[in-house]
Amino acid sequence: MYVTAQESRALSHLFGLLAEDLAERDVRERIGHHLLELLSADYYASFVWDTPSRSFGSGVWLNMSPDNLASYDAYYQYNDPITLKLQARREPTLVTQIMPQRDLMRTEFFNDFLARDGLHWGVNVYSYAGQHNIGDLRIWRGRHRDNFDNRTLELLRLVEPAFTGALIRAGGTSPLAAPEPIGGPRLSQRELEVAQMICEGLPDKIIAYRLGVEPSTVRTYLKRIFDKLGVHRRGGVAAAFARHR
Repeated sequence: MYVTAQESRALSHLFGLLAEDLAERDVRERIGHHLLELLSADYYASFVWDTPSRSFGSGVWLNMSPDNLASYDAYYQYNDPITLKLQARREPTLVTQIMPQRDLMRTEFFNDFLARDGLHWGVNVYSYAGQHNIGDLRIWRGRHRDNFDNRTLELLRLVEPAFTGALIRAGGTSPLAAPEPIGGPRLSQRELEVAQMICEGLPDKIIAYRLGVEPSTVRTYLKRIFDKLGVHRRGGVAAAFARHR
């Protein structure tokens, strides 16, 4: 995937931040500015899902009104036609992929919550450790901007594994022990090393540098790891390790 110089700078800052030893809230709070730069976006928020209460809490945000976010906490999250559908996708998703914009604009959620701060076009990412949603990224543009697109999703697919890994580490779950594979042989020692670096959120080039191999070799290891663990994405590797702690 080709990235522009601006995108490369933003990704470098993001991966550097996500490799630091940060508290969970700090991870979600500090990533926001870099995401807005990377995606040429205007608004950012992040929450953590609480299963017992079936609600989102611990919100952090940029360029949004605290009073409006308070109304989300108290009311609008319980009258929200899009977020639970986005959460269920478990991958970067445009809001327009789960509801046409014209339909969203007819809702109370849009007119009395989103539009108050100028939010119009949205894209969300939800990180999982096993079956547990451990944090999310909600990025929006104003109505006079273009909608996000497939390139947005490609960039967020690069970021999501590192974000998930940072949240797992911040939660005190250090993925050091290999999970049981779903059929097939166990991970080799080298595959285990690569898998652990995936859990740290490191991109292929950095993994290749650390191992002294070509990026193409790292991709070969990735395919083997995915096949052995029965997963399809880098975030699935981190989730598999988290489940077996």
